Amino acid sequence: MFVTFEGGEGVGKSTQIRLLAGALEAQGHAVRITREPGGSAGAEAVRHVILSGGAESHGVRMEALLFAAARSDHVETLIRPALDGGSMVLCDRFMDSSRVYQGITGNLPEPLIDGLERLAINGLRPDITIILDMPAAEGLERARARAFKAAELANAVPDRFEKEELETHEKRREAFLDIAARDPVRCRVVDASRSVEAIARDVLAAVEARISERQDAGVEA
Repeated sequence: MFVTFEGGEGVGKSTQIRLLAGALEAQGHAVRITREPGGSAGAEAVRHVILSGGAESHGVRMEALLFAAARSDHVETLIRPALDGGSMVLCDRFMDSSRVYQGITGNLPEPLIDGLERLAINGLRPDITIILDMPAAEGLERARARAFKAAELANAVPDRFEKEELETHEKRREAFLDIAARDPVRCRVVDASRSVEAIARDVLAAVEARISERQDAGVEA
């Protein structure tokens, strides 16, 4: 089963993916954790270019092409083989992030985003998408605090998406919620402003419900 996590900056995707993986492994599932941009060797190289701002001067269209190329490599070299091998794949961001970041706030036309998505995922859609939601100001504050702590420890800097204005982050939050409203079968919105434990319980419940649905339909988890 393919599970993706989406949401704005600072909503806690990495933490919830780690907790979900532990819970699923305790139930006997084989789990593979991955992320976007990145996950495969080729995609990780693209990740560095994008998050460092190296592609920014070439415009959002070039950025969307890079994301699509990275996603295609990720799907074909890691995600699909892992699923075929019987693992559950948990991915930090996937196709919905491109629709939000390059499409909605990047102002690229929807037909272009649709076309790049079809090429990149090659028919592989998530079985369930967890959208972690919290007020944009709260998420941005968390992301910046995390980046500041990382900078103290390892001389790191916030990535270019964390540096953007609050208005842009608010627009992205609404875009993720709109995606969930348009695709309620695939998407589950989870309130990420609560405790880590409460969020984890809801995430696990949503994934377990989808596993049960698939088993009832005769599909392996």
